Amino acid sequence: MIRKIGIGTGIIVSIFLLFKFCEFKKNDAEDLNYNTNLIQQQIVNVGKLVVTEGHFSEVITYKNQEKYLLDMLSFEKKALVIVNADVTVAYDLHQMKYNIDEENKVITIISIPKEEIKISPDIQFYDVEQSKLNPFTAEDYNKINKSVKTNLAKKIEKSSLKKNAQNRLISELSKILILSNSFGWKLQYKGELIESEKDMNQKIKL
Repeated sequence: MIRKIGIGTGIIVSIFLLFKFCEFKKNDAEDLNYNTNLIQQQIVNVGKLVVTEGHFSEVITYKNQEKYLLDMLSFEKKALVIVNADVTVAYDLHQMKYNIDEENKVITIISIPKEEIKISPDIQFYDVEQSKLNPFTAEDYNKINKSVKTNLAKKIEKSSLKKNAQNRLISELSKILILSNSFGWKLQYKGELIESEKDMNQKIKL
């Protein structure tokens, strides 16, 4: 009789421990799923455009000359061109490619889209001089517009605008790093472990 009671007690204890083990595994799976969803939501949140704005101004003197009769007769047109341009540098992080490894708790950023530079110039003409034989045409305005954008692109390269945009980008990506670390996950970029914002600045090259 005592033996039967002992066997029965053992069975009850075994069942109890089995339920506890299953409950523990269930809670662990629920936590993992919850953490994964939060991380995915954070990635969606930083998927906005990271924008840096700048303003550039320049003055251009445009000249053009038409010659006739073996260059003995010429007609010149010229104008003072004042340019004020708004420039934006943006990263569309919705195009960022990443992978979430739930089993090993690793987020891998595979690629980050290249920055998008938008130049919106406001071009004003002053002191316009032209003749009927050499008037300003649409071709002239197209040449001036192209020249303005080329000059502005060179100025942007020499300015701190792109660097400021990269700093904004790193700041946004740091939110993913902070959240992943708080859940005991790891963040990688192209296979390299990112442990701090300093690592991001050093390892994320765009």
